[in-house]
Amino acid sequence: MGDFTWKDGERWIVFRRGALAAAPDLLRERGWSEFELMTTPRALEAAPDELSSSADVHSVPPGGVPEAAAEIIDRMRGGSIVALGGGRVIDAAKAIAAIRGGRVCALPTTLSGAPMTAIHRLPVGHEAPRLIRPELVIADPDAMTSLPEEGLRATAMNALAHGAESLYTPLANPVAGMAALRGAKLIATALDADPAERDPAALALGALLCGYAVDSTGFALHHVLGQTTVRTCGTPHAETYAALLPRTMEAMYPRAPDQIAALAEALGTEPKRIGERIEALGGRRRLGELGAERGCIDAVVEAAGQRDQLAMTPDPPDAAEIRRIIEAAW
Repeated sequence: MGDFTWKDGERWIVFRRGALAAAPDLLRERGWSEFELMTTPRALEAAPDELSSSADVHSVPPGGVPEAAAEIIDRMRGGSIVALGGGRVIDAAKAIAAIRGGRVCALPTTLSGAPMTAIHRLPVGHEAPRLIRPELVIADPDAMTSLPEEGLRATAMNALAHGAESLYTPLANPVAGMAALRGAKLIATALDADPAERDPAALALGALLCGYAVDSTGFALHHVLGQTTVRTCGTPHAETYAALLPRTMEAMYPRAPDQIAALAEALGTEPKRIGERIEALGGRRRLGELGAERGCIDAVVEAAGQRDQLAMTPDPPDAAEIRRIIEAAW
């Protein structure tokens, strides 16, 4: 995968190996001479010293996006924000910038879709005229694939889920579909390779394409169940998505057979074996092993059934089927 610069409407995506080290210069080139930096200790450790020495640095606390944003919003001006980290950091930055009328540059360190989307939540008690997406994305494939293997495969399944969901919502379209299937193939091919020989640029580009696709189409069953499980049971985001994705794609096959067949082809398998193939790519994970109590299943089923986004699913499942999917992933 070669380096490129992509102008997409109001935003720029700079995709380049070594871009994290060059971030101060890239920011200046795009008119980001002054900014605040939101990050985590892990992400900051790999960043050039100039990035933090030239800005006010805000460490994003653990927890959900609304809670993290609420904890630091009063300490920030909220004009220009550089978000260095995973999806939680970038989504919290988007929330603060939306409230304050600012802008965000995303410097991703995982395969999260957050750099490419205007999908995020706001802190309780705050409103914004609109949700926002980063207007500058500095995507360094080495930084995006820097997690240890187990964590990397989990965040890759999060990325794959973005592409998968974009294929069958009411807003599905040819451009998003082509991006999603290309992204899915890149992700699968990269994960099939020996880690020592893997092309990080292919994996990173696959994640960006899948994030682009879901931003265009919105989400459905998988994200409803994943987000609700994370919020209700307190399980980690990427690992929860990885545990659910085999089961949600199996549930989608009879509902969207052509779309799931296309996804299966991109992943190098047959539609009826899509769950098995996803487990081979992401690792066999179970919700019950992620720290959740089994008693939270009832709450997940109830909360998921009440979410408006469930209607984006062809033939939305009832409570009984939602329970079966969650229990199959347990």
